[in-house]
Amino acid sequence: MRISSPALLAVSGLAAVTSASPFFMKNFATGKKPISMPAQYKHAVLQNNNQNTTGPCYASSTLSTTKSPLDNIFSALSEVEAASVTKFLHEQSDLNLTANVNATSWDNVIVLVELLQPNKSDALPYLNGEGPKPHRYSKATIQFQATLEPYIQEFMVGPLPVSNETTLQPLNYPFNKGVGIQKIHNADPDEYSQFLVNISTSIEDILINMFGGTFTNSPDDVVTIGPSDPLWIDDETGAVTTWNEYSPAPTGLYGTGSLLRSGLAVRTDLTGRDPSKWSVLGWYYIGQFFKTTDDLKAAFNNGTVDYIKPQPDGDWGVTAPSGPVLPQDEIPPPVSVQPAGPRYGVDTEEEYIEWMDYSFFISFTRDTGMRLFDIKYKGERIVYELGMQEAVAHYAGMGPGESAQAFLDSYYGFGPNAFELVKGYDCPAHATMLNTSFYWREARRSHENSICIFEIDAGYPAARHTAVNYVYTTKNVHLVVRSVSTLGNYDYMFEYAFFHDGSIHITVRASGYIAAAFWAANADYGFHIEDTVSGSMHDHVLNYKLDLDIHGTKNSLMKLDVVPTTEVYPWADGQPRNTMKLKRSFIETEDDSKIDWAPNLSTMYAVVNKDTPNKWGEYPGYRISPATASTAHLTIVNSSDLKNSARFAEHHLYAVQQKDTEPRSAYSFNSLDTANPVVDFDKFFDGESLDQEDLVLYFNLGMHHVPDTQDLPNTVFTTAQSTVVISPQNYFLQNPIRETIQQVEINYDLESQAVTGIKKFGSEPAVCTYDMSNTVANLSDYHGGDLVVRKWPYDPSNPFFGTTEIEQIGN
Repeated sequence: MRISSPALLAVSGLAAVTSASPFFMKNFATGKKPISMPAQYKHAVLQNNNQNTTGPCYASSTLSTTKSPLDNIFSALSEVEAASVTKFLHEQSDLNLTANVNATSWDNVIVLVELLQPNKSDALPYLNGEGPKPHRYSKATIQFQATLEPYIQEFMVGPLPVSNETTLQPLNYPFNKGVGIQKIHNADPDEYSQFLVNISTSIEDILINMFGGTFTNSPDDVVTIGPSDPLWIDDETGAVTTWNEYSPAPTGLYGTGSLLRSGLAVRTDLTGRDPSKWSVLGWYYIGQFFKTTDDLKAAFNNGTVDYIKPQPDGDWGVTAPSGPVLPQDEIPPPVSVQPAGPRYGVDTEEEYIEWMDYSFFISFTRDTGMRLFDIKYKGERIVYELGMQEAVAHYAGMGPGESAQAFLDSYYGFGPNAFELVKGYDCPAHATMLNTSFYWREARRSHENSICIFEIDAGYPAARHTAVNYVYTTKNVHLVVRSVSTLGNYDYMFEYAFFHDGSIHITVRASGYIAAAFWAANADYGFHIEDTVSGSMHDHVLNYKLDLDIHGTKNSLMKLDVVPTTEVYPWADGQPRNTMKLKRSFIETEDDSKIDWAPNLSTMYAVVNKDTPNKWGEYPGYRISPATASTAHLTIVNSSDLKNSARFAEHHLYAVQQKDTEPRSAYSFNSLDTANPVVDFDKFFDGESLDQEDLVLYFNLGMHHVPDTQDLPNTVFTTAQSTVVISPQNYFLQNPIRETIQQVEINYDLESQAVTGIKKFGSEPAVCTYDMSNTVANLSDYHGGDLVVRKWPYDPSNPFFGTTEIEQIGN
């Protein structure tokens, strides 16, 4: 029997034979792990050519021959491009640049060099075969620090490759502030650390009594101090202040730092660059505010504060197994295998994927990590761009250690924190792994195996029906593209799943350690979950951009309301009947396009094309809808912390006209001055028409998180997840799920209860001997961190110049 279009099999670990069967890191721990340098990074996709029916699976393998029909115009800069742009920038004397390896906080430095994504107006003609390939340009982020008022500015370098035609221009058009410039109010981290050491010395007795030591900014300290984010900037005076909370230092391997709190915090004024003018503005401890350090010390000395010793870390924060082993848990669990190799293709050079009737490009950036472009289904584009824009984690609490925390995580970067995935755990062992890279502070940083692609059976059918004399059921096999970024304490799993029915599921999951609060009768803000630990309530909001193109770029946003009604029908004897009906309308302008999901999910939205009705007169389109109960927007209204920097987080869904001047809803350095962001999403809405225009949707995934004891030691993906689905609405004349042959129809005689026929429609299960060692990844090859290749100074004849080790960065 020949293996033909095999579906994936879930097999028990006990079985040997398969058969047909159902830029700145957050304030948490850092370490380094040197490993040997790989000769080069390569991806491999194995395609099984085995035709045996009784022999072993994977009898022979070859590399996939999938080839992208076009160059990936969204791909990251090559090593040569990044190095040449860096060299070009250093040749511009007016920039007065210093190499990062030699720079101080008073030098101008290159922060980031990456691809400036092509404008859609330039990209579409090329993608449609109607125009030339767009010129490549680099976005260069430069930090100007050789001034009393330091700032970050964005520049545009191109066209590439660097030549006599290459120019340097300020990059302003993507930013509705008018200029791509943001002030830096904390440009002297070393000096500020010393300032905190001096403050800590002034309360040394309190810290020794509370923690057994003081803060000296040494790795051996038993106490740490963490700043609030974002900074507070007074709109009238320009004063810059922040809160810093003391915490016990973690004592072991595990990243428990964010669980440990003391409730003791100091507010400082760090306005300007002269540390001698910085000052202490007050102290907070368990519900009491002290204006001066002397007031705090007096309160501790005379016993007028209710002193509570903070809880150190311990077994309660350890993620290793504890307690009795679960019954039969020592038996290897079911795993997923590919008996005939992958049924998808990957062009690793172009980061182009094909699976069944889908195709798309992958892009990767420092700020937002993985994004997808030019998603086609059955040869027609349905999505031009899909990807996360920004992630908000907004806390609340009785004290400033929680209330002053509102992270805009693209500041820290999802790209730098997308580390290697663990095969067999983060992804099936048979997954195809892709590497990612970005260019940060004149070095190329690469992460092996940080994106995984795999096909898997969902474990439930895509469709089925039982009738009087037959039953049919269809396998629900789908393709998943996944990455994980660890932002300090939280691990975000980003996933795009493609299904045979034409739907795409966009999912984010959260795990890792919660950022806890000190328990001090603050039940209004969280549960008491350990001795002196409270779960700190917070909202996660992750904003996504979705640029749907339905039979072209001229689309409208349809609104479908399922409404209760009382109707009198001619067949009902004149009696009114309480029922429901469908109300159709369109969102006409941007003024009406800030949308919240209806309480009963009784309102549906779809991007449709009015100009291309189907044979029944219905407008084809793609519907967008939440697939989980948790798709949160911010609870806080007009956040005192975020101000104008995260207006995208205030509703569930938005629709605007597509503009090349509005490529992203956020900016990675908005958090440096939240009242005056470089990109203010609210300015996208200026009353323009949404009737048969090129539309862009922005939607939010997320959750309202009130941590409880279930979050110890870690929050779990199984509950902390959020999904939105885009699915065809009258786009096809019937569901394309019928096109898969991975289904079965069983005919039977009702009276005799005998099977009279089995139809497999050309599909056959794989019947071959499977080597279960293929499901076990070699975990000793795990690298985890950055492969750092210095790009300035750069020696083209030695591409690994300046490379010393792989840096492990994480909890």
